[in-house]
Amino acid sequence: MIRILYFGFLREALGRDSETLAWDCGDSDALLALLRARGDDWAAALAPDKVFRVVVDREVRRGVVAIPDGAEVGILPPVTGG
Repeated sequence: MIRILYFGFLREALGRDSETLAWDCGDSDALLALLRARGDDWAAALAPDKVFRVVVDREVRRGVVAIPDGAEVGILPPVTGG
């Protein structure tokens, strides 16, 4: 099991701020693919052309990262600003 935290516009787009998910280990790409497969809203919000930061156990990671069973995973959406 992992705990996933959603930040920024993802909270509204996905209708939740967190969830617990059965997980046998894998990486951030596998997690995002699994979530995108939930349907059109998920696929659009987590589209591959968007750049997400993944936080694993409160450590911001870059690129594809391993996600062990029992981890807390935050998904930070791309941000824009002026």
